[in-house]
Amino acid sequence: MRLDTMAQVIRSKNAGPCLLTFDLMLPDEATFAYVGARIATLRQKVALAYGRSENEVAVLAYAPALAVKITLPRDIVSGDVGDRDVYGAQQHAPLLDMDL
Repeated sequence: MRLDTMAQVIRSKNAGPCLLTFDLMLPDEATFAYVGARIATLRQKVALAYGRSENEVAVLAYAPALAVKITLPRDIVSGDVGDRDVYGAQQHAPLLDMDL
């Protein structure tokens, strides 16, 4: 099942100048449980999509909010020469069509 059909919200933002974070906000407990049971697979797919090792990708399921947070290093420090998305707000696109 694709993440964009499961999640109500998929967004990205900076988590400091050197990290990106992605939020997956899920609609209900069943969907949260489905994604939560596949955290390892999600980490692998995110690492592959963003050219990172699995050790660089942190995935945390947060049940009270029915959300999953993914954090990984930015390729370029926010605001540095060559940075085309200083807020990290446009980095979630590879997640949209990701199957889980």
